[in-house]
Amino acid sequence: MKDETKCVRSGYRPKNGEPGVMPIVQSTTYVFDTAEEIGELFNFPNAHMYSRFSNPTVDCVEKKIADLEHGVGAMCTSSGQMASLMSVLNICNSGDSLISASTIYGGTLNLFAVTLKKLGIECIFVDQDADEETIGRAFKPNTKLVFGETLANPALSVFDIEKFARIAHAHGVPLIVDNTFATPILCKPIDFGADIVVHSTTKYMDGHAVQGGGVIVDGGTFNWDNGKFPELVEPDESYHGFVYTEKFGRAAYIGKARMQLMRDFGAYPSAHSGFLLNLGLETLAVRMERYCKNALKVAEYLSNHEAIETVRYPGLPGDRYHALARKYMPDGCSGVISLDVKGGREPAEKFMDALKMCSREVHVADIRTCVLHPASMTHRQLTDEQLVAAGINAGMVRLSVGLENTDDIIEDLAQALDAAEKAE
Repeated sequence: MKDETKCVRSGYRPKNGEPGVMPIVQSTTYVFDTAEEIGELFNFPNAHMYSRFSNPTVDCVEKKIADLEHGVGAMCTSSGQMASLMSVLNICNSGDSLISASTIYGGTLNLFAVTLKKLGIECIFVDQDADEETIGRAFKPNTKLVFGETLANPALSVFDIEKFARIAHAHGVPLIVDNTFATPILCKPIDFGADIVVHSTTKYMDGHAVQGGGVIVDGGTFNWDNGKFPELVEPDESYHGFVYTEKFGRAAYIGKARMQLMRDFGAYPSAHSGFLLNLGLETLAVRMERYCKNALKVAEYLSNHEAIETVRYPGLPGDRYHALARKYMPDGCSGVISLDVKGGREPAEKFMDALKMCSREVHVADIRTCVLHPASMTHRQLTDEQLVAAGINAGMVRLSVGLENTDDIIEDLAQALDAAEKAE
């Protein structure tokens, strides 16, 4: 099936007489005929047994997302941050390190630089635009993975997936890609060499700002039996000697994430959240096409406005990442634009305050156009040096173009920029 069909049909296939719409299975427990059946599920969990591990409604959504991303399995989580955390903890232990592009979402940067450090895991940040030899020198014997974002939030830099896949695989480690902004409609990182994909499903996948969530997708492409990942190929004593590569085969990574990490953290979404996420997924292909169309028109307008210093949108021919965007996202670059207002922080905040229709909120990738000032909001915990490394300056405003008529969006932006200039 093509993506448009998968969005509507994949994951849930009703049988004769069953509901046409995926039902909400609002239950924490599942009943079995014998004690032996429950015991067998602990030998090999091939059915639902408790809501901390899985749920029939969410399971359908996981299958749909895995199908869209060309993966062998997926596991939903309670947030995008938890998806990123679990994707690392599934293969990193205290004393290990990972390599990450420095231009990643501020929350993830803080998670990697501060919280993982407390757990004894070192994150080594690299310039994603550096050459392969330079990036290769950042690896250590204890490095277990490489991480990057397809479209960085909010720097809007494009991650060269094939380059980083070559580097990661040359060092015997997997590549994890956060594909939140692109979604599988615009880019499928696994097709370009990534091994694992994560999303904040709170964003475009949901699209309506009604539920928070995340997901990890296993590409089933990485050979875990290379001497670096004994926890996947040797018996897990915390699960009576279970060997993940033997039991799950190509889906060993996501099987371990569910049986070990979800068992212990319990950060699983509710059935109702899964139902709402599925409603968003059903229109994802249609919405992404419109987001891209709207954003390109708005970016073109802003790039010619005298009050704007820089517009960062890889869909624009003059953008430094345009060639990479054409390679990895030929059908569009999502609806997110980063713009630098001339004069820095104060004019940027005045511009935001003057908006009448666009929403000022801590969100992005919604059906409603919304704005945010990263330096004082999502990335305020970063030092000036970290802000520069993340591709952020004081005058940057993140603009998430929604599904309103572009004439209305541009009219609101125009009057706000005019008001900000007059305030000067």
